[in-house]
Amino acid sequence: MEIKVVRKVLDVNNTMAQQNRSRFADKKVFVLNVMSSPGSGKTTTLVKTIRRLLPDIKCGVIVGDICSTIDADRLSVTGVQVVQVNTDEFGGDCHLAAHVIGNAANNIDLDVIDLLIVENVGNLVCPAEFDIGEDARVVVLSVTEGEDKPLKYPLMFRVCDAALLNKTDLVPYLEYDKKAAVKNILQVHPDISVFEISAKTEEGFEPWIGWLKEKIKNKLP
Repeated sequence: MEIKVVRKVLDVNNTMAQQNRSRFADKKVFVLNVMSSPGSGKTTTLVKTIRRLLPDIKCGVIVGDICSTIDADRLSVTGVQVVQVNTDEFGGDCHLAAHVIGNAANNIDLDVIDLLIVENVGNLVCPAEFDIGEDARVVVLSVTEGEDKPLKYPLMFRVCDAALLNKTDLVPYLEYDKKAAVKNILQVHPDISVFEISAKTEEGFEPWIGWLKEKIKNKLP
């Protein structure tokens, strides 16, 4: 009975995700689902990414958190449209489901943006299971989390198109093996694109921004 209930939830979500995907395609908007554990540097990475994309690529952001508007406030300094979703209003969900994205998108003018970024709830488990109608998925993994996370949470890395290994500026101060981390990521998903970056210094951002621009270009006319 429990398995049937879970299957029904995912089926309903997938139906809504397809509706989102069609809607975004009609509006010619590329949707990027960005996921990570809390403290990975996801929000800082997105602030720096958006600033590099503007003004050529117009952006909007949907931010998911259980509580607070802290990340939305930080992203709003870029001047782009930002919508906050707090999941404590409906049980404190550890992910953003497709119907939540659909509702949040009603508060963004899709006619004036090229890229909609979804900053998902900080979690390496739940968000990986839910299609939200995105075009690409990215996971941010910081060097402070350890090299073993791709092996412990393989689904997250398996469903993503790119992985950002963040906070590389801290490597000299840590007992951290970047090669082992990248090896573990590729072991789980051999075809994933891996970018070593520092959101603080922006080292390594050029390849990441280039990858994202190419993805957007391939969808948008």
